[in-house]
Amino acid sequence: MEYYDAIVIGSGQAGSPLCRQLAKAGKRTALIEKRFIGGTCVNDGCTPTKAMIGSAKAAYQARHSDQLGVYVEGIRIDMKKIRDRKDELVLSWRNGGQAAIEKTENLDLFFGEASFTGPKSIKVNLSDGGMMEIQADLIFINTGTTPFIPEVDGLEEVGYFTSTTLLDTETVPEHLLVLGGNYVGLEFAQMFHRFGSKVSVLERGTRLLAREDEDISQELKKILSDEGLDLYTNAQAVKFERQSGQIKASVAVEGIEQEIICSHVLVATGRKPAIAALDLHLAGVQLDSKGFIMVNDKLETNVKGVYALGDVNGGPAFTHIAYNDYVIVYQNLFEGADYTTAERVLPYCMFTDPQLGRIGLTEKEAQDQGYNIRVAKMPMTLVARAVETGQSLGVMKAVVDADSKLILGAAILGEEGGEIMTVLQMAMAGGITYDKLKYFIFAHPTFSESLNNLFMKLED
Repeated sequence: MEYYDAIVIGSGQAGSPLCRQLAKAGKRTALIEKRFIGGTCVNDGCTPTKAMIGSAKAAYQARHSDQLGVYVEGIRIDMKKIRDRKDELVLSWRNGGQAAIEKTENLDLFFGEASFTGPKSIKVNLSDGGMMEIQADLIFINTGTTPFIPEVDGLEEVGYFTSTTLLDTETVPEHLLVLGGNYVGLEFAQMFHRFGSKVSVLERGTRLLAREDEDISQELKKILSDEGLDLYTNAQAVKFERQSGQIKASVAVEGIEQEIICSHVLVATGRKPAIAALDLHLAGVQLDSKGFIMVNDKLETNVKGVYALGDVNGGPAFTHIAYNDYVIVYQNLFEGADYTTAERVLPYCMFTDPQLGRIGLTEKEAQDQGYNIRVAKMPMTLVARAVETGQSLGVMKAVVDADSKLILGAAILGEEGGEIMTVLQMAMAGGITYDKLKYFIFAHPTFSESLNNLFMKLED
């Protein structure tokens, strides 16, 4: 048994910076990674999907550039080249991250599968053979999540893609049936529709994007439907079977059974914690009812000195939240801070086209929390920059406290929605009230300049 000061399991967006900072702080640290440095974001999530979405947007713009007086003929999709470009970007980020870890003094990197043998002891089945046992007083779990596959009759037999495996396809599916109408499913659905697939989406809930306000959900549904995607809500797959080289999906839509004949299936019905091999019961670490590791607001489990960061703790499943988990833990342990997860404001962006940038409370959440609210709303057709560039789909919406004039939240469904949302996030963090933004001097013509007009909608 070899002793370390700290052990980090998983090299995602919390584990990678944490292990380096621990080592730099003088802690002899071991990092255990089962697969690739960088976690989901670099290898299966943000980097590869946004690279491919970039290709899909280029194809869409080329096909629709005639509205700008530019005529393009002979559009051709080369999925192998799209995939190879994506792989190059992934390898660049992955290798860069690994090199940074390997050159960090006081930090040992082991590739293998970790499992607990006790509260502070870890067994590692090394990828190149052999086994080692290590222990530490501080252990940080950052193993992330994996796709959740629902039990549907015939699904395993006909085969399916996940958000990981579909990234490696070299062909454009003729008809892609997507199970799941939330962020991941909709990004992939629009992407492959733009590559040339017929796309059908099944969402079990009453509407897409259940976390968002209903008007935002309906606006995005209209945009995607107008683009040509088939979107079904109150819908679920009941049975799959092969039929003449195709896949016959028996589905229930609004309680009525029907059939969809497709060529491929993408399962995007959520994710589950990647903890199967950890043997957490041997450490006494408690899980919640969905199998995620339970933590307090400082990200510590019920076992003192054992922490869980990122998706595996059941918190918001975003890269930037995992990174903030690292900040909270490191600052609290080594910089004398007293940070918690309780008060952080959650920004996120869905990279459909147009983007959906979100920050803070929705209108419904603000109402439920008892705020005296006002709502500013404006279509992107009133944003000069959007009209000038031919990117005027969507809507801007902000929720404010009528008494304090503070911004409570916003949804920006539009071109560069994530960037506009970030301006509002900074205003919220700085306590800048909406009436200040109403007359704020923004550069013209920019998308953020439209915040002037958005908040003028609240003039008394």
